This record gives sequence, C-alpha cells and structure tokens, in this order.
Amino acid sequence: MMKMPQFMIAAAVLAAASPALAADPIVEAALTSGTIGEQWDGYIGFVSAPSGDLKAAVDAINIKRRAGYTQIAAARNVTVDQFAQTTACSTLRAVKPGQAYRLKDGGWRKRAGSESITPDYCG
Repeated sequence: MMKMPQFMIAAAVLAAASPALAADPIVEAALTSGTIGEQWDGYIGFVSAPSGDLKAAVDAINIKRRAGYTQIAAARNVTVDQFAQTTACSTLRAVKPGQAYRLKDGGWRKRAGSESITPDYCG
C-alpha cells in the first residue's frame, strides 16, 4: 500500500477541520447561529443542546478530525491531544464574527469582530 505524503494528510485534516468546508447545511446553519462552535481542543462543541441530526453531523466531523489528528500525531511523534490543540490555533482564527468559540477556560463566547481569539499556546 502506498503511503500518503505528510502534506496531503495535513491538508485533509485541515479541510475536515475547517468550518467553511463543513458543507452540511445543518452544521453551517448551527455555526452561523452560534448553536455550535470551535473549541480550543480542536473539535466542534455544542453551545446548547443539539437536535439529533445536528449531533450526528457534528459527531461525524469530530470523528474525522480525530482520525486525521491521530495519523499525523503518530507521524510527528506527539500526542493526539497536542496535535488537535495545535490545529485549533488555525480553526479558531477562522471563526467568523457572530460565530461561537470556546477557549480552555470553558466559557462560550461569540466573536464580535477583529479581536484575537487565539489561545496563548498558539504563539
């Protein structure tokens, strides 16, 4: 079996992680409304109780993210959590005004505009 180059794996993970590429209308609507949001840990979280369809769609995205994070983390000799948090630096920067996000302190916020929402570990 042919091994996939690192950059292709990274691109696949970032594509799966990108809110703009979620492509599922339920997920897009929930991101826009602030029902779900990006988190400091590299996964999408629920701001409020989701419908069954939304939960299933977000769970599917998070499963894909975890699989990608796992593969790249192993190649880079870091933990899955370390790689997921590093990827969160990018996904949090992509949060648009009005969308929800959660940093490590646990509180959900909505991005107002140009304020920085980059966790301190992102550098």
